[in-house]
Amino acid sequence: MSIVWLLFSSAYLSYLHGACIVFILSIATGNFLLVKIFAQKEYFPLVVWSYNILFLLCNRIYEGYSFSMFGQQWAFLDNYRGSFRWHICFNFVVLRMISFGFDFHWSNQDSHFDKEKHYQRCHICKSGKSCYQVLQERSLHNDKFGYITYLCYLVYAPLYIAGPILNFNAFASQIDVPQNTNSVRNVTLNGFRWVLSLLLMELMTHLFYYNAFANSDLWKHLSPMDVFIIGYGVLNFMWLKFLLIWRFFRFWSLINGIETPENMPKCINNCHNLEGFWKNWHASFNKWLVRYIYIPLGGSKKKLLNVWVVFTFVAIWHDLEWKLLSWAWLTCLFFIPELVLKSAAKAFQAQSSFGECIFRELSAVAGAVTITCLMVANLVGFVVGPTGINWLLSSFLNNNGLPVLGGMLMTFYVGTKIMFHIDEAKQRSP
Repeated sequence: MSIVWLLFSSAYLSYLHGACIVFILSIATGNFLLVKIFAQKEYFPLVVWSYNILFLLCNRIYEGYSFSMFGQQWAFLDNYRGSFRWHICFNFVVLRMISFGFDFHWSNQDSHFDKEKHYQRCHICKSGKSCYQVLQERSLHNDKFGYITYLCYLVYAPLYIAGPILNFNAFASQIDVPQNTNSVRNVTLNGFRWVLSLLLMELMTHLFYYNAFANSDLWKHLSPMDVFIIGYGVLNFMWLKFLLIWRFFRFWSLINGIETPENMPKCINNCHNLEGFWKNWHASFNKWLVRYIYIPLGGSKKKLLNVWVVFTFVAIWHDLEWKLLSWAWLTCLFFIPELVLKSAAKAFQAQSSFGECIFRELSAVAGAVTITCLMVANLVGFVVGPTGINWLLSSFLNNNGLPVLGGMLMTFYVGTKIMFHIDEAKQRSP
């Protein structure tokens, strides 16, 4: 089965990248050899991370390289680079190479995954099926970590271009035994919902012009209220755009019998804290970051430090741009008060109904502030850039902008209260 999918994916890659498939196979083979040689060494994490980050940066700096760099006799191959820039897709391949390395590194170590506790809480596992969490944490035999399976995992056609991101253990577990958690009816329903989402995107692109304002710099001549509407519109547009991309490839993968995480399990307008937002935006990437960066760095014990490492990597992984680093570090800054408030909330126990009411209102206010901070971070990252921070401050912190800012906070406050009711209704439902 691995060989069949490798042949199909190789043909798919040849169409996308032409002669540049040589670069992909060379870097991938180098990673495989490093993993096999150094997997049992204490400094293995340093070796794998250094190798992959090196090529992540070099691929961007040299724009995927050119064959003429290796001699003029190879320059003619630059005319056969395929229909898609290989170094853009390779960001996902880097994540898969790291996943393969660490899953092999951990395969001979004791797992910290508590299966019994998980089975008690997971309704999928209770029904006799295997959820994604179990597939991810499952220890595989060493013969599953072969070169053919490795290459098949890296270039698996349905997930190659954009994900969702699947870790190696979960992929290898489903090659011979296809997923059984999604019935034919559920897979068909996923496809139908994707078509409805596509129709909504067509409607948005024809009737709403958020991105045109953002990309043309016309926002500089608009009022604070207009900028707020554009920023909110761009955020919703991006959510729907990525939902369409990821759900299409997930649908293709499910048809083939490989289950992947749902990248957008929750609507963007139903998230009132940063932690919840990032668990539900590119959720498969969040799972990858938690497994391969956050937990190895100490997990929740060093949360305030770890978020800086995680988001800096996320920014560099996306692209080498200052505005993305500004977005990442702003997000980290906004994360700190939320983490402090959550720690205080755990220590606080309301002793009366009045105390519960006060706590709920303060939580709603905190939610409104968090959503506003999220808006600002995304405005800087994807609309105004780091150079527009001063413009944002001067526009909103004046006599004309303060009423708009107050209206925003009040709107988000009401929205957060509605989110509380939705979450409570879901908890009450069987």
